[in-house]
Amino acid sequence: MKAVTTYLTFDGNCREAMTFYGKCLGGELRVVPFSEVPGDFPAEAKDRVMHANLAKASTFLMASDTMPGMPFQPGDNFSVCLNCESDEEIERLFGALGENGTVTMALHEAFWGARFGMLKDRFGINWMFNLERPGKG
Repeated sequence: MKAVTTYLTFDGNCREAMTFYGKCLGGELRVVPFSEVPGDFPAEAKDRVMHANLAKASTFLMASDTMPGMPFQPGDNFSVCLNCESDEEIERLFGALGENGTVTMALHEAFWGARFGMLKDRFGINWMFNLERPGKG
């Protein structure tokens, strides 16, 4: 495994929160709103953040906003993201952590050039799995 990263979810204030964390923690902030990515998103989502990444050396904090109207519960608004190194590893970890859990997004080839999936384990923890595909995205 390359890295384990915390992924935060916000309800429309992701840019504000990540800007604040950047001022507090330092590092380089990259913010991508829904309006800049392919897809058929509701007009109300255009100013929301599809993905934000605060990087400092080898430390990362990632985040996004929910879609307008989606359920949002402070305290449940984080995931642990596993950045995997191989197809075998992502399949193995997805299967192991998903045992008796709930798959919320099956592993698939994502538009940003990665194999990606999400699940909630049997203890209620949200997990993201990401395998970058070099030269894609």
